[in-house]
Formats: sequence, structure tokens, C-alpha cells
Amino acid sequence: MSINVKNITKIYGTQKALDDVSFEIKEGEIVGLLGPNGAGKSTLMKILSCYIPASSGEAYVQNFNCNSQSIQVRQNIGYLPETNPLYSDMYVVEYLKFIGSIYKIKDLNNRVEEMIALTGLGKEKHKKIEELSKGYKQRVGLAQSFIHNPEVLILDEPTSGLDPNQLIEIRNLIKEIGKHKTVLFSSHIMQEVEAICDRVLIINNGKLIADSPIKELQNLWLDKEIIEVKFKESANLKLLKNISGVAEIDVINDHTFKITARTNANIREKIYAFSKENQLTLIELKAQELKLEDVFQKLTMD
Repeated sequence: MSINVKNITKIYGTQKALDDVSFEIKEGEIVGLLGPNGAGKSTLMKILSCYIPASSGEAYVQNFNCNSQSIQVRQNIGYLPETNPLYSDMYVVEYLKFIGSIYKIKDLNNRVEEMIALTGLGKEKHKKIEELSKGYKQRVGLAQSFIHNPEVLILDEPTSGLDPNQLIEIRNLIKEIGKHKTVLFSSHIMQEVEAICDRVLIINNGKLIADSPIKELQNLWLDKEIIEVKFKESANLKLLKNISGVAEIDVINDHTFKITARTNANIREKIYAFSKENQLTLIELKAQELKLEDVFQKLTMD
């Protein structure tokens, strides 16, 4: 196993940031770590990168213990924290050579050029880091995390603050790296997770509440369907909730609703009948594909 976490608990004073978390990640997997703010994602990544110790339990990276063999663990991981800690007054090439020298990389000049090519930094490599855009700073962060060719990459919010074009570029870069390495990364952008990951871990209030391939996680909710309904007039929410088979309603506005219902409830026919009975003009009635975001909200809000 590339990563093996056994009953990890982390306590800060009276707060239990992680509560008996266990999972395994095999070599070559790209796994998304999801959870609301404050759920414990960054704490878990800091434990795996040997930045902080766990209060109890054990974690292993490449069969090295994160507590007793931290040097070996650090040699085998690339870590990009949420706040990208770059030396802003250094030039891109200068910085990557500095990081490479710490790892005692042989043929360092060629390795730096490989990283620049891989991360698309060619046009910016002669600039100071402080002169780069957020997207290019993230590329530098990814380059430094990968320069020593680690077997495991741990990336905390690697696409945070990027524009749509930069998101696509960084996504493709992570997918390319993940063809040969194990990648664990956290994100609040569900579309990125769906596009990149084989599997997701979901943490809420310090507990691991889901560990599954994305398709299997979505299938847990296939006994439900989501219908978006739009009326020309304002509709009575209380009467809508009384329709047989309706499990939940999200109000978009007085005219538009997102209705979660049982798949065998014939809910579309009932909504049409409801509109006629209440003299409402039905403008739109369409099914929504159940996305990872929907499952995430159900799990973490419930």
C-alpha cells in the first residue's frame, strides 16, 4: 500500500480534529479527500507529511511509519500545502535548483528543465516568483513537490484560486502525474474531483463517513431522483411538500424548486397534476443528473 492509515485520532486541546480514521490507498490511485471547512482534511495531510504527529493511531507511507520513520516518509512524498510556501524573491529556476539541492538530486540542471517542461513554466522560468500569477505560482509549487520524483503526492487544495483555464491546465497536469504515482488531494471543487479521481474519501466532523469509487458513491442515491420544477406563478411550498413521494425540496425562488423524490413515485405526473389543481403554469420540468456535489451535501449535511 502507498498509504495506510490505521485508527488515526488527532486532538487539539478539547477539539477532536480527527476521530479514529482508517483507510488504505493503493499504488497508482488518484484519490480525492473531501469535507466541509474544518472537517479535518488538512490535519490528516499534515500527519501524512510528518508535519504534525497524530494523538493516537498509526499512518504509513510506502510502508514507512509517519511517526518513527519521518525522514524516509518525507523522502518518498511530494507535498503541496494549501498555502503555497514559495520564496517570492527567488527566480523560478533558482528556486527549483535550491529545492533539488536539498534532495541531493543528481544531474540537477536537467531535472529542473524536465520539471519546467512538465509544469508548463517555460515562458516564466526567468521571472521572480513574486512576478507570477496565482496559476503559475501553483505550477511552481507542483514542480517543487515532484522534483525528487516521489512515489506519493499529497496536494492540499492545488486548484484553489485559479481561473477556469488554469483549472483545466492544473487538472490535466495532476492526471498526467497520476498515471505513474499515487496522488491524494483535497478540493472543494466537485467537478475537479469527478474529472480527476478514481475514488473519494469524505470526512465530516473528523470522522471518515465515505470511502468509495465515485460511481459507487453516486449509486447509493439511485433510489432517488432530482427534478427541477419552474412555475410561472408563485407556488405554495407547503402544498408541494405534501405531494406523495417527495423527500426533500430545495427552494431556488418562489417559482423554482429542486425536488428530491423516490424514483418509483411517478413524481413528474404528480407535479403536473399539482400544477393543474392549483392553477399554476408549468414552465419547466426536468430531471437533474445526480452529481458528486449532491451526494456530498446529503452526507455532510445529514
